[in-house]
Amino acid sequence: MVKNKFQMIYEQIAKEIQNGTIKAGEYLPSEHELRQQYHTSRETVRKALKLLSEQGYIQKMQGKGSIVLDVSKFNFPISGLVSYKEVSEKLGHRSKTMVISLREIELDASLKAEFYLDESANGAVWELVRIRDIDDESIILDKDYLLTSIVPDLTEEITEDSLYEYIESELGLAISFAKKEITVEIPTEEDRTLLDLEDYSLIVVVKSHVYLEDTTLFQLTESRHRPDKFRFVDFARRRQW
Repeated sequence: MVKNKFQMIYEQIAKEIQNGTIKAGEYLPSEHELRQQYHTSRETVRKALKLLSEQGYIQKMQGKGSIVLDVSKFNFPISGLVSYKEVSEKLGHRSKTMVISLREIELDASLKAEFYLDESANGAVWELVRIRDIDDESIILDKDYLLTSIVPDLTEEITEDSLYEYIESELGLAISFAKKEITVEIPTEEDRTLLDLEDYSLIVVVKSHVYLEDTTLFQLTESRHRPDKFRFVDFARRRQW
C-alpha cells in the first residue's frame, strides 16, 4: 500500500520525537521550512502537522508554531474516574489493547473480602486480563474483576474496545466513583512475562474499587504500570479554614 506524502512526513517527525532527536519543549520548523525540507506543498505539511497534533506529539501555539510535547510520559488522572479508552484517545494509533484472558470464576475468600461480601455469599465474577501497548511496548497490565450479577454478559470484543462505554451505554448503569490506592511493588513473574519491563525492578500499582451511582461496588481493578512511562496527576486546592 503506497503511503501518502503527509503520512511519511508524519512518521519521520514522530520517529524523531520518539527517539529524542527532536526534544520536548522545542518548536518544529515553520510550515515554510518544512515545505522546503520535504519538497512538498503547504497542504501536505499541514496534514502532517494535523496528524502529529491528533496523535499527541505536538501542540500548535497561536503565532508561535508547533511545540513538541513530552511523549515519554503519559498523564493519568488520579482523582478522576476515566476509562483507558478516554485517556488513550489522545494517543491515537500509538495505543492498543490486547485481551489476554476473559473468564467467569467463582468468588473465593479473597475476592469476597475485596467486594466486602459475607463469607457465606455465593456468586461469580468476570476475571479480565488486558495488556496496554503504547508505541509497540507493553507497559500496562490491567486485571479486572466484575460481578456477573451486575455485568452479566461480556465478550472479548467489548473489553478490547471500552468496558465503561458498554456498561453505561448498553447496560444503562451509572458509574459514579472509585476508591484508589497506589503502591510501588516488586514485579511478579506475570509482570515480567506480559510486560516489557526491561531492567526496571519496581512497578507502580493502582488498585481501584469502583462503585455505581447507587453505591454498589461492582468492580475491582489492579492496574500495573511500568514506572518510567507514567506521570500520575491530581489537582489540589487548599481548604480555607
